[in-house]
Parts: sequence; C-alpha cells; structure tokens
Amino acid sequence: MEAHPLVTEYLRLGLAFDRLEEGFVDAYTGDPALRREVRNAPAPQPRELARRAAELRAAVPEAGFAPERAEFLDVHLRALECSGRKFAGDDIGFIEEVRAYFDVDIAPGDVDDYRDAHRRMDEVLAGDGPLAERVAAHRKADEIPPERLAVCVEAFSSALRELVRARYPLPDHEHVTYEVVGDKPWSGFNYYLGNYHSRVAINSDLKQHMAHLPQLIAHESYPGHHTEHCRKEAGLVAAGQAEQTLFLVNTPQCLMAEGLADLALRSIVGPGWGKWAQEIYADLGLRFDGERAERLSNASADLLSVRQDAALLLHDRGRSHDEVAEFLQTWSLTTPERARQSLRFLSSPLWRAYISTYVEGYRLLGGWLDRAADAEERADRFRRLLDEPLTPGAVRAAA
Repeated sequence: MEAHPLVTEYLRLGLAFDRLEEGFVDAYTGDPALRREVRNAPAPQPRELARRAAELRAAVPEAGFAPERAEFLDVHLRALECSGRKFAGDDIGFIEEVRAYFDVDIAPGDVDDYRDAHRRMDEVLAGDGPLAERVAAHRKADEIPPERLAVCVEAFSSALRELVRARYPLPDHEHVTYEVVGDKPWSGFNYYLGNYHSRVAINSDLKQHMAHLPQLIAHESYPGHHTEHCRKEAGLVAAGQAEQTLFLVNTPQCLMAEGLADLALRSIVGPGWGKWAQEIYADLGLRFDGERAERLSNASADLLSVRQDAALLLHDRGRSHDEVAEFLQTWSLTTPERARQSLRFLSSPLWRAYISTYVEGYRLLGGWLDRAADAEERADRFRRLLDEPLTPGAVRAAA
C-alpha cells in the first residue's frame, strides 16, 4: 500500500534529523530505499528542517486524514519543528522545549512529597543509621551477581512473554535478543529492528538489582517497548499507517511509549509482583524478599519527580552540576556514582529533556489506567496503548 504523500514527506523529514544527530531515529522499519535516499542527499540544514516541519503541519488539516491520524501527525511535526530550531541554535526555554516535544506542561515536584516518601521508606528499612546508608546497604545486598545476570534476564523474559502472549497475542516468530553493553547513559535500551525482532541492550556499568530487573525486562520487552512495536507493526502499519514505521526521539511517541513501558510490569502482573518475582529467583537459587521489595517500591513512588526537578534545576534554573548531583543524592537517596550517571543523561544535548517522558508519561497514563472501572477495562485500556496511535492530548481528552 502506497503511503500518503504527506506521510512520505513526514518520513523523509524525520529520517533527515538522523543526519544531524545519529540516534535521533530510534527505529525505522519502512521502505529502505527512502532511508538510502535521505542518507545520500546533501547534508540537511536545521533551519530548513524546521521550516519544512511547519509547512507539513499546516497542510495536515486539509490532507483528509482520520482525526486520530491528523492529531498524531500534527503534534509530531510540532516536535520536529522545535528540534530543528534547537539544532539551528535558537534559545528555547527548557519548559517550552518539553512542551513542544512531548505535549505536556511540567512543574517542580513538592519536597513535602519527597519527605513523606523518605518516611515510608524508613519504615520499610527500619534500623539504625541514616536512611541513605540503609538504602545503599539494601541495594548492595540486592545486586545480581554479574555471572548470573544472563540467566536471570532469560528467566524473566520467558515468564513475562508467556503472560503477555496469553493476554495480548503476538506474531509467532517475534523474539528479543539480549546483550550486555557498557559506557551508556541509560540502564537498558530497546532497538526495534522490524519484522517483530528487538535487540535489548543492558548496561553493565550500572549494577543490576533483583528488585529492578523484572521492571527492566517488562519495560524493554514484555509488555513494554518490544510488544508495542510488534502490535503496531502487525496492526497500524499493516493497515497503511506508514508514519508508524518511524520512531523518533523527542516526540510525543516517546512519552506514550515510556509511560506505557514503566506501567508494563504493574499492568501484566499487578500487585503481588514481588512474590511472583521471588518464586522465579528461588528457581534460580537466589534469595529475594519480594514482599519487602514491593513495599519499598510503593513507598518510594512519590520520588518520581526528583529527576525531572534535577533537569529543571540544571536547564531552567542554571544550577551547577555539583548542586544538581547533591539534589539527586539528597532526595533520590542515591550514591554519588548513580547521581553522576543521571547527570550524564540529563546533560546530553539529545536526551536532556527526555526524563520528562518517564515522569509525565507514567503520571498521565497511570492516572488514565487507574480510572478504569475494573480489571477488564484496565486491561483493555492498556491494549489501546499498545495498539492505537494515541497522543498525550488524546489521553487527556479520554480522561
């Protein structure tokens, strides 16, 4: 099925941004000839890309798209116009940048919420000494021995895949290949390769923890990024929505995808995931207190905004790296090494605004899922996130 001319231009435009910053195109599963054409063209100029995005956006209302497709293209072209202006050197405020990229408004969190979270965490990790030291000791004891990481990854991937395929069917030949990498600003990353295959990289520079690994695998694979890519390829792309063959950094797609993925474990396993994980670890000969891990996770939930606050301090308030690192250590109760790793992500020109996808994506989509009348409706809403080209604005309207 031939793509709509405006969609073809949208794809060409999005692919051109990868010439400015490699990695801007997170995934592309469309016509390889179009990608070759863009790669072989003269080097794009950021100002021209911004202008072209604005032109295409102005043409969307008269292009004859169904409302949901028109809205999807509109907000993504707005994001690309902002990216073009940023690459061209325009001075765009951080809050405005986040709004243009992700279709959300952000504001600092409430320090009282962080204090309450610390109080609840203190109850879970009762003992002597400062809470930060007890958290550090707990996390140290929770580390997965490096030589056992691969077998743990495969065990959780298999268990989650089975649950997902029973509720949200996937093509028979879909699969995920896992690899361990280093020197990256993230803990895990999904590279969707098309034809229902993902490569998931796990960062060896960061210690992987038993409490976090089930969430990581759910986020990157089942029912997170890999599952979403597979179902959209089998559904929307097969139905002719070629714009879904392109996944771009710093667009509303990212907020929707990261919010969905951060809610993945909670959506497929639900409350009691700690006990579920404990049984899997026990089969591998590893001791894990799942109930305590789940209680600690619930207690720390109100620390969600800390990293976005750190980005605001860095990019909106002009605070130094040392001040922001201290803020992260104080409220996230993290080690200096982890704080510096977070700063690396927050300081990257490509990724600096991306933290808002996790914070605001989780908040927006989690609130919408929680307003479902019952478990069946909640599962159907999560299916919609997997299958439909929803935008933040569409979710706000549905709420």
